[in-house]
Amino acid sequence: MAAFELSSRSSMRLGRLFLPEGRAVIVACDHGEFDGPQAGLENPLNLIRLLGDWPDGILMSPGTLSRSSDCFGSRGAPLAIVRLNWNSVYAFGWDPTESVSADVLEPEDALRLGADVALIGLTLHTGSERTDAANVSNFARLVARCQRLGLPVIGEYFPNAEATKNPGVLHEEVLRGTRILYELGAECVKSFFQSGWDDVAENCPIPILALGAERQPTDLDALRLAEGQVGSGARGVVFGRNVFQSGDPARFVRALIEVVKRGVSAAKAEETVAGSGKGGRRGRG
Repeated sequence: MAAFELSSRSSMRLGRLFLPEGRAVIVACDHGEFDGPQAGLENPLNLIRLLGDWPDGILMSPGTLSRSSDCFGSRGAPLAIVRLNWNSVYAFGWDPTESVSADVLEPEDALRLGADVALIGLTLHTGSERTDAANVSNFARLVARCQRLGLPVIGEYFPNAEATKNPGVLHEEVLRGTRILYELGAECVKSFFQSGWDDVAENCPIPILALGAERQPTDLDALRLAEGQVGSGARGVVFGRNVFQSGDPARFVRALIEVVKRGVSAAKAEETVAGSGKGGRRGRG
């Protein structure tokens, strides 16, 4: 597979995600695309407007992106990140087993809808070498088209049947999978990432964004998760349920920014944000 050089357009867009601190906070609100209705995410547009310009990026489904033009047109607005492919691995409510991928949005249409960044998922080690090869082909083809358009790509590695794997097996697969994404042309990686997984970051030459996965028992637990992830080399986080199932999503995101981008401890960040009221940047809702 041919290697790609970042175009100037791609570098500019991706650079905006991490500047000025060099780390990024992304909020995911695309869960309905795979798993249907989610508590706290009844209307993704309401969440996006509530959060305003606090996050660096918002990860969305094609349907949400097509309805959200008013959320991303102002100076300082988050980057619009959209998924280009669908995979049964994310349909948790239906106990998926095969992890089959399908295109849902063409890169050209993503640009037309206003996307700043594309996210393309990849699942391997599915139990079928034929499925693995088809998933790689799907991923590489979409990456090549995005690169020709100057649309930066976040590659997401999501293990098959991840909930059944012990921590050691999951770590080994993520170590391999994130490096494979780099080799296939992704410019940034989203995946499972835990405290102590420094070797994953060290062996992947592009930024790693740690996903939040299941809702943590409390907001403080979620902030501690992010603190450990960044401390082990992640360049940012992509949190979904830990945001929209928080009792106060906007306040939680502000605390998350303190932890991820400014190096504040989880406990101190929660305390600081709780005592600061609604100051700073405001939502557009």
